[in-house]
Amino acid sequence: MQVREIINLKGGTLFTATPKQLLGEAIDAMADFDVGSLVVMESGKMAGMLTFREVLQALKAHDSCPVGVTVGDVMVRDPVTVFPDMEVDDLRRLMIERHSRYLPVMDGGGTLMGVISFLDVAKAVLEEQSFENKMLKNYIKNWPEASQI
Repeated sequence: MQVREIINLKGGTLFTATPKQLLGEAIDAMADFDVGSLVVMESGKMAGMLTFREVLQALKAHDSCPVGVTVGDVMVRDPVTVFPDMEVDDLRRLMIERHSRYLPVMDGGGTLMGVISFLDVAKAVLEEQSFENKMLKNYIKNWPEASQI
């Protein structure tokens, strides 16, 4: 399975913020849309990523009151990205090694296709394994008996 298949399963909906946006507004958006990350866009290009990890660090650094703090102050600049043809095993390994729960997917031309979460990967692998299991059971069920051979 490749990253492109996961993007196709989950869809390419992007939730975004801007670097100048107040962190409080971004937190509200994350809560409203029930997402753990926002792609930070500036001038039509990805400028960074904001995840709940950066939000928690910002809250701690500002005594739980990040008044005046912007997304650009706390976002991850130049996040690790992946490509659509990456195999899911390599993706999982990269996510674990880099402690990244969310990775932007970029096509060869630098266009952002979507964001893959660790949960998306888990769901896709589960679906793939369930399908394979079903096919194997069907194959075994229809296996000819020794007397028929």
